[in-house]
Amino acid sequence: MKSTDSAQLWKLNHRLLTRVMNAASPQFDDLGIETKEFFVLDEVDNCKYPAELAAQLMLPKAIVTVYLRSLVAKGLVTREIDETDLRRHRLSTTTEGRVVLERALAALAAEFGAMMDKVGERDRADFRRILLSIVTDE
Repeated sequence: MKSTDSAQLWKLNHRLLTRVMNAASPQFDDLGIETKEFFVLDEVDNCKYPAELAAQLMLPKAIVTVYLRSLVAKGLVTREIDETDLRRHRLSTTTEGRVVLERALAALAAEFGAMMDKVGERDRADFRRILLSIVTDE
């Protein structure tokens, strides 16, 4: 595939994701989180430490710290000293944080689903298969 084709596909994919996030933004506002806070909240249970989280999200540590402070203040994330290494803070999602995350994911699913309704069932199945083949490490 030519690099211009790949770049165009990447741009179209980014446009789709941006559209979904923008459409879900009012629901995120209702949940009391910003769009970028959503991404941090969504990864907290996969990345237990702030530096690990920053690396996973490809964000500067300082930015992740700002979002974490906000999520902690909102009661969605806890930040505790790691007993195995007192220099580190261990993160976890609170019960309220999991509820907010579940509702945010439902909002994204609804918005993405509405966009995918424009596509036939067979094309949706092909789209899923193609995405899985791209992101699967096997």
